[in-house]
Amino acid sequence: MDRLGIKIGRDKFYRVMRMNNLLVPKLKRFHITTDSKHRFFKYKNLVKDKVPSRPEQLWVSDITYIKTQNGHSYLALVTVAYSKQIMGYKLASHMKTSLCIDALRIAIKNRKYKNQKLIHHSDRGIQYCNPRYTSFAEKHGILKSMTEKYDPFENAVAERRINRTLKYEYDLKRTIKNTNLAKKMVKRAVEIYNNKRPHFSLKLNTPNFVHLNRNVDYHSYKKIKQNLQLLTI
Repeated sequence: MDRLGIKIGRDKFYRVMRMNNLLVPKLKRFHITTDSKHRFFKYKNLVKDKVPSRPEQLWVSDITYIKTQNGHSYLALVTVAYSKQIMGYKLASHMKTSLCIDALRIAIKNRKYKNQKLIHHSDRGIQYCNPRYTSFAEKHGILKSMTEKYDPFENAVAERRINRTLKYEYDLKRTIKNTNLAKKMVKRAVEIYNNKRPHFSLKLNTPNFVHLNRNVDYHSYKKIKQNLQLLTI
């Protein structure tokens, strides 16, 4: 630039380049944890345009990944839609159906309202459609519900909020030394998240407090909040 008699700073240079569409766009790197192209039965969406009215009425499940120096580990979560409390989780170096069953088994063990009806909502991934998983859920009286298409707001509590909170607020986003250390960090993160972290969506209460007291109106993450109905089961 100096040879042409033009003086320009780096930031202004990039701004000019961006305004003229001369920058190479960054490519987002996604790690896929959902495989919905399979032969297993896919359940209907029982909770579309509905919001929960109590704890343990609706659980949402999801799988996310944790980076380690030995490769990716996978975290299966079962979360209460009403209170945002994590009921069960399991971290392992694989994302087989057994990973999700273990997380669900822990969630069932941690139930506080065992005599009330419960819906389990998830994406249409092969783990959640696997008959081993569905039969285990149904054996414990849990109704199955699944997203009808890829809509991030259908499973927003699990995918967009809790996963992001755990990763970005509790240092799980970085590359961790190994799976054993990752397990310790996840355990600590879940304990803090459930019992100490206040949530604006819960009127600055913790998930555990709301789960036990049922005194906070449900906050929906849907973009369009009109015509939402209370879940009645």
